[in-house]
Amino acid sequence: MEKYSVEATSNTPTIKFDLKKGELNISGRSIPENSIEFYNPLFEALDTYFANPNSKNATILNIQLEYYNSSSSACLLSVFKKLEKFNKGKGSPVTINWIYEENDEDILAAGKNFEGMVDLPFQMIAISEN
Repeated sequence: MEKYSVEATSNTPTIKFDLKKGELNISGRSIPENSIEFYNPLFEALDTYFANPNSKNATILNIQLEYYNSSSSACLLSVFKKLEKFNKGKGSPVTINWIYEENDEDILAAGKNFEGMVDLPFQMIAISEN
């Protein structure tokens, strides 16, 4: 597997994971009926990536969610924990870009909350609302 991709729906985010580059992008809304079922293929793609990581560059996770529910939050934390374990092991450095609209204090606070839960570098990136 070189790429893992899921197109967004009204309840699920777009996920694009380029395993060769080591770049994972998650964006949109994450309120699936069954978050674990939705995110399990991503967990499997991460495991595939960890078996043969991109050693030349940092592993990058770009997250730009406008809204997510509590079960999605638990799945996102699982993604961060997997990346944290990888970062401490044989893997390349991991960076998380938490992208939020500049006036969305709730999403910014959520990113800071996640940052406090794992030992990974987070970049808080404010973007202008269009």
